[in-house]
Amino acid sequence: MPEVSLMDIKVYAVSDERKLSMRDLLKFFYEHGSLRVSDLHLKVGEPPTYRIDGMLQRMKGADLDRQTMETLARSVLAEAEWALLRKQRAVDSSYITDNMQFRMNCFYDSNGLALAIRGLEPDPIPLEDIGFPNGVWSDIINKQWGLVLLTGITGAGKSTTIASLINRIAEIHPCRIITLEDPIEYRLKSKAALISQREVGRDVPGFAQGLRDCLREDPDVIFVGEMRDRESATWTLTAAETGHLVFSTLHTRDARGTITRILDIFPTDQQDEVACQMSLGLSHIVSQKLVPRADGQGRVVAMEILNNSYALANLIRLRKLEQVYTFLQTRTKDISEERMITLERSLATLVARKKVTPLEAERWANHRTTFHDEMKRVQEEQKAVEKAAAKSGRRA
Repeated sequence: MPEVSLMDIKVYAVSDERKLSMRDLLKFFYEHGSLRVSDLHLKVGEPPTYRIDGMLQRMKGADLDRQTMETLARSVLAEAEWALLRKQRAVDSSYITDNMQFRMNCFYDSNGLALAIRGLEPDPIPLEDIGFPNGVWSDIINKQWGLVLLTGITGAGKSTTIASLINRIAEIHPCRIITLEDPIEYRLKSKAALISQREVGRDVPGFAQGLRDCLREDPDVIFVGEMRDRESATWTLTAAETGHLVFSTLHTRDARGTITRILDIFPTDQQDEVACQMSLGLSHIVSQKLVPRADGQGRVVAMEILNNSYALANLIRLRKLEQVYTFLQTRTKDISEERMITLERSLATLVARKKVTPLEAERWANHRTTFHDEMKRVQEEQKAVEKAAAKSGRRA
């Protein structure tokens, strides 16, 4: 009789009559879609808990005990990862099923084992479906060099957006793409491009070492999973400055905060030099949030976009960052020279399109007063468009 996989052992008791395996628990992701069900949290002393449309919802079942939790964790961790977990008390991992792939972190808390699982679609989402407020994505995928930063809180969809951008580049440009990830999330396929994905801890010791290697591997496009420290930030900026198109992520909430965060990585006496380097190498900053939809069916992306024009580069070089937001407010035409937008303008537009409620949009805005101003502007613009359309109709 064939041995049953740990994934299929039904160990979690939902009720006296019904038990679930880890495969059953993961099935919930692809039954409802990872855009709605983003995470699963398992920990001793609590029932399995899903994050649905951004909110945590506990299953109606028994609390997980230590033995059940260990069986569930071991079903998705390799032996080497389990040994590393026992030694370091935390480990990153990934797992692939026929339908989806998952990013995981297994760790110990005061009650025992805990597991955070993020669901990812098997293939990147088409760029047209991401939710960009303008055509900036077409500029980004056709760039030859520069640094493109995707920023936002954990769970804001940064990895999804970057995977979609790189996937489109791979479809249309015969170039060399190398990614450095911890862990690999989307498995990208070589199409017109040739892709190598390297996982930190398995294929390379760290981001800094991977970037040093990368510059000797003839890349055109580089994806650095995260700028975690001074060394990786230095190599990332250098790669962008020396003629490569570089993508990376940061956990910041807006464009100005992203620039400040990078400068703060470095000592005070180096910040002027780094500001100059960034002014030359930066291409775009896209800061995004996932906001609950008005119809309750999932979430929609709101974005703040900085396009590093000549004038903005001068502000960055001189470290006059208090003026950055004004540029985002005024350079909003959907042409490649501009295509900027504030998060507040993006949210106001989503409200006008009835995709997000005003109350929810206000809750996610970085600047509430500015959001209210943008709401008024959008309403006035709508009235002007309607008036012009009515006038044109009467003439006809």
